[in-house]
Amino acid sequence: MSMPATNNLRPLFLLRPDVIFLNHGSFGACPQPVFDTYQTWQRELERQPVEFLGRRFNDLMRDARRGLGAYLNADAQDLVFVPNATTGLNIVARSLRLEPGDEILSNDQEYGALDRTWRFLCQRSGARYIRQPIPLPIRSTDEVIDAIWSGVTERTRVLFISHITSPTAIVFPIAPLIERARAASIITIVDGAHAPGQLPLDLVALGADFYSGNCHKWMMAPKGSAFLYARRELQHLVEPLIVSWGWESIMPGDSRFIDEQEYQGTRDIAAYLSVPAAIEFMRQHSWERVRADCQELLRYAYQQLSALPGLVACTPNSSEWLGQMAAFALPPGDGKQLKQRLYDEFKIEIPVGVIDERQFLRISLQGYNTRAEVDALIEALGVLLPEV
Repeated sequence: MSMPATNNLRPLFLLRPDVIFLNHGSFGACPQPVFDTYQTWQRELERQPVEFLGRRFNDLMRDARRGLGAYLNADAQDLVFVPNATTGLNIVARSLRLEPGDEILSNDQEYGALDRTWRFLCQRSGARYIRQPIPLPIRSTDEVIDAIWSGVTERTRVLFISHITSPTAIVFPIAPLIERARAASIITIVDGAHAPGQLPLDLVALGADFYSGNCHKWMMAPKGSAFLYARRELQHLVEPLIVSWGWESIMPGDSRFIDEQEYQGTRDIAAYLSVPAAIEFMRQHSWERVRADCQELLRYAYQQLSALPGLVACTPNSSEWLGQMAAFALPPGDGKQLKQRLYDEFKIEIPVGVIDERQFLRISLQGYNTRAEVDALIEALGVLLPEV
C-alpha cells in the first residue's frame, strides 16, 4: 500500500509539535493562513466597531454566506451562520410545536448533546424520543436503513439522524432515508457536524429539510463557525433562540429567517467571515487529493488496529462507511485510563467514548497526519491494552 504524501502540510497548522494529534474530529484544527485571516477580521472590527457592525454587517455576512453556499451548493438565503452544529439543531428542534404522543425517530449512535436536547424537549411536551438500535459491526446498507425505518409509526413527526456519527464515525446512508421521510411527510433534521469538508456535500441534491454542519471541524475554519440550512418551504417553522432586533426587523435584510438569526445583539462575527478563507485554503491545497490521501492512511490504520487483540471495527473498511474517521469497540477495561495514559505516556491525543456501556476508540486523520503517527499509536496500544 502506497502512503500519502501530505505531511508537508503539518507546518501550516498551529498544533503543538510534541503531540500526536489523532483527534481532529473533536474540535478541528485551523491552519495558520486561515487563522491569520480570522485575526485580521477581529482587528478590522476593533479599529471601527460602529462602521463594522453598524454599516458593513449586512454585506459582510451576505458575502460570507454566498461563499459558503457555493461550496455546499445551497442558496445563501437558505443558510445562516451559527456558533456550532448543536446550536443550529437546537434552533430547529425548539421551534417545533411538539405535542403529546408525537415521536422523534432517531438511533442509538447519535451525539450525546443532541440526545439530551431531544429528551429535554420531550419531557416538556410529552413527545417521545425513539432511539432505534443499530447493530454493530455494520454489515450492509439495507440493514441500517431497515433498523432505523422500522421505528416509523403513524405518530412519527421527525427523523433525526447524523450524516456521520460522532462516537462511532459511521457515514450513514441518509439519502434514501430522507427520500422515504419526504414521501411520508416526516420532517428530516440532519446533524452534519462532521460532514462538511470530510465528504463532498450538495445540500440541494440531498434534500434534507434542515441540516446543520460545522465549519470549524473538517473545513478547518476558526472555532465558533457553523451553519444551519433550512429548505425554503419550511423556513417559516424556524424561530430564533434569541429574540432581538431581527424579530420584527427594523432593518429588513434577505429574509425573516436570516434577519431573526443574524440580528441577535453584539457578537464577534470574525469566525463566520473567515469561512471563505478556509474554503480557499482547501482549494489552494487540492483538498480532494488530501482527503483521498487521508482516507488511504485511514485504511492502513484500520488494518493495523483490527489486528490488535480485542478491537472490533464498527464498519467494513470501505469508503461507503468511512470518511477520515474510524471507530473500534474496545475490550472490557478502563477506557478512561487508556485515553489518559496514551496522552500522559505517549503524547497521543485520541478519544475514547462510551455508548450504552460499550467503549469505543475513535481515530480521525487530517492532512497533517502521517503513517509514523499511526504506527506510534499501534505501538502504544500494544503496550497499554494488556494493562488497562
